Amino acid sequence: MDAILEGLKLVAATDVLIALLVSAVYGLIIGAIPGLTATMATALLVPITFYLSPLAAITTIVTASAMAIFSGDIPGCLLRIPGTPASAAYTDEAYALTKKGQAELALGASLWFSALGGIFGTIALMIIAPVLADFALSFSTFEYFWLSFLGLMCATLVARSSPVKAVASALIGLLIACIGMENPGGTPRFTFGVTDLLGGVDVIPALVGVFAVSEVMRAMAGPPAAKIGHKSLGSILAGQLELTKKYWRQMTRGNVVGTLVGVLPGAGADMAAWVCYAISKRFSKTPEKFGTGYPEGLVESGAANNAALAGAWVPALIFGIPGDTITAIAIGVLYMKGLNPGPTLFTEKASSMYAIYVIFMLANILMIPLGIIMIRITTKVLNAPQSAVMPLILLCCAVGAFAVGNNLFAVVIVAAFGIIGYVMEANGFPVAAMVLGIIMGSMVEQSLVTSLIKSDGGIMPFFDRPISAVLAVMAITALLWPLFFWLIKRVRQATARATA
Repeated sequence: MDAILEGLKLVAATDVLIALLVSAVYGLIIGAIPGLTATMATALLVPITFYLSPLAAITTIVTASAMAIFSGDIPGCLLRIPGTPASAAYTDEAYALTKKGQAELALGASLWFSALGGIFGTIALMIIAPVLADFALSFSTFEYFWLSFLGLMCATLVARSSPVKAVASALIGLLIACIGMENPGGTPRFTFGVTDLLGGVDVIPALVGVFAVSEVMRAMAGPPAAKIGHKSLGSILAGQLELTKKYWRQMTRGNVVGTLVGVLPGAGADMAAWVCYAISKRFSKTPEKFGTGYPEGLVESGAANNAALAGAWVPALIFGIPGDTITAIAIGVLYMKGLNPGPTLFTEKASSMYAIYVIFMLANILMIPLGIIMIRITTKVLNAPQSAVMPLILLCCAVGAFAVGNNLFAVVIVAAFGIIGYVMEANGFPVAAMVLGIIMGSMVEQSLVTSLIKSDGGIMPFFDRPISAVLAVMAITALLWPLFFWLIKRVRQATARATA
């Protein structure tokens, strides 16, 4: 109890409260700009943390990342431009709601369930951190291969078009992920002598291109539209309690799965969002409604986002193992401020740990009022003429892509993927599946090659370990499910013809 009270006193310090408020506004703005991710928002804060107290420094990292993860949903809802890779999983769903004149429902759901997911993840961090950390450490490269492969198979589950086209899109993404020298052999692949391709294709410019630039191209090629939106927004949180009651199972499942995925080093909110959206569609009673502006998948994957963010701090605080890129930066800040991660942090500096828990809670609670204000400001774009909005979108895309690596070649990548995205969608190939392939490609390859080296080329170790075996069954089932579904359909058709 003394440690808890001391932690509350630490949080009540003026510099901590100011850091909480300023970093919250900063995270909301950065996350809402396409191309500027939560990781970038966190990285840009590191030089500032040199001049802050230990708790104020951690406060800026926690708050800015939580706000940026949510804020990435805003351009996805309004303009079909995901602000972060995690938002890409349900961008089409949210944008479909906006086109139906229900932008406030989509934005409200993103805000409400992100906050609830963050609170759930924080509670999990407080109560069962050691257990979750042991679970994370039991994963080897064999489990990571099946987990990343299972994430890749989500492409077939979330696709509204033909599963074959979804798999083809995912394979294109895997091919793009092969570009560059970042592979187990360290050999340049598919660079064609272009020096800028040695580092591979960054997922952020590709993401911005296939969603944002292709959307601008469709607006140019299609009939003119006066406005993007249909009406002014009503109450942002109206109807969210009803959604919570109706989809409480989906919300709970998203919270739990998001936290578990977040605990796994290297997985993060991106994989959590994709996996939970796929799970939501797979177990939904009305899967045919997904992609048409149906909030069920939005609830589950939105809750998973911020739950995974909190979950990633479990291995970071207990073992100093980063759960994602954000916690990798946070670990550096912790060491710099003398809060060395490890089991002793919970005993020697227990008050600081409780203070961090409180900061997590405050950040997710503060997300709701500040998120409403941010939504009110940004949704002015709904009432702007399309001819004025589209050039600004292109400008934001170029600036965001350049900011990722301070490289003009990223702008070329954005333009190229804009054309690719436009052509693919015009022919019914889901671009989200391609983006998933790019995100998961390197993880699949690294885990596969490392596992084969460990097993001396043997296949059985991929199935020997209990967790690996379970994940393998799930991944293979997801792979064969479209074929099984197709065979059942053919058998039923044949039976119908025979009885006729």
